[in-house]
Amino acid sequence: MAITGSGSLAISFYVLVISAAFLHKVDSQNLATDNVSVIEGETATISCRVRDNDDSVIQLLNPNRQTIYFRDVRPLKDSRFQLVNFSDNELRVSLSNVSLSDEGRYVCQLYTDPPQEAYADITVLVPPGSPIIESREDKVSEGNETELTCISMGSKPAASIRWMKGEDELTGETTVEENYDRMFTITSRVRFSVTKEDDGVPVDCIVDHPAVKDLLAQRHLEVLYKPEVKIVVTYPDGLTREGDNLDLTCIAEGKPQPNQINWLRVDEDVPPHAVVTGSDLYIENLNKSYNGTYRCVASNAVGEAYDDYTLYVYDSRAGEGAPQKIDHAVIGGVVAVVMFAILCALIVLGRYFARHKGTYFTHEAKGADDAADADTAIINAEGGHNNTDEKKEYYI
Repeated sequence: MAITGSGSLAISFYVLVISAAFLHKVDSQNLATDNVSVIEGETATISCRVRDNDDSVIQLLNPNRQTIYFRDVRPLKDSRFQLVNFSDNELRVSLSNVSLSDEGRYVCQLYTDPPQEAYADITVLVPPGSPIIESREDKVSEGNETELTCISMGSKPAASIRWMKGEDELTGETTVEENYDRMFTITSRVRFSVTKEDDGVPVDCIVDHPAVKDLLAQRHLEVLYKPEVKIVVTYPDGLTREGDNLDLTCIAEGKPQPNQINWLRVDEDVPPHAVVTGSDLYIENLNKSYNGTYRCVASNAVGEAYDDYTLYVYDSRAGEGAPQKIDHAVIGGVVAVVMFAILCALIVLGRYFARHKGTYFTHEAKGADDAADADTAIINAEGGHNNTDEKKEYYI
């Protein structure tokens, strides 16, 4: 019987524990709260909410299990905690000027039997400082590779870094380092080759973090490139004829600006009386012996480039006959049109006169058409012999 009584007691105790655990699980659903993320220096709000409260007491504890508020009373001597709302169904408390030391798990506690608890984790966000871009060199020559480094310090959690060159996104290599104070330092490096078109293009280091927006550092590329050369004919405007003068100008642009511009004649010497003044080449009194290719060569610290001009000297009267031929052709065309018009008019008049040749009218038969015989016709005719006025006929 003792064994049986002990077994019954054990079973009853076990059922009681299971029932208490089940009731605690059900009751704990009446108490709720939320996790909070707050930027360092700003204000966090913790809300302990009760559903179907039976007048049980609500209190809020800090991560060290110290009571911040018991109902609407604040035992803790930290004035940064302020009561926002207190009722049977809610205890809401604000914490101003949040620091990293305030981070942790806060406890909402409801005095039931047994007590119920709900947990609110406060996460403190620390925005990163302004990013810094460093370059391996201040200036880079076209075709070479450059390297940029961006550093973002003092963030929590760790920030992320993106790179943009103009409208194009670049891929960088990023490392994250955690400091002793739970802060993070992020370093990102990017490498790429440059062209002369990249000169002056902005490169942005963009820092992404939940505590801050639009945080970036910018650096404009400075690319050195060899000159671009173009020869312009200043005089003459048209053909280069014997006896004319020739004036050429060499336009050269580069970075840095070309420090030397030279004129030469390919495979031959420049005419002895040619005059070179800076970027201009002047040759007077041209003749056909000056025919050839003239080259302007410009150079700077990056390299050199050139442009060619081919000179061909024409006869002194070259090109003058063409306008006269054109004038004669116009005149001949006008004369031909006029002659054709006259010929057409003559043909029309000739056909007109041919059609009306010998056609004329007299009055001597007028009134004789209805006569019965010839005698009567003669008598009735207005132009008969009985008329005193003699009929006259005129021929044209």
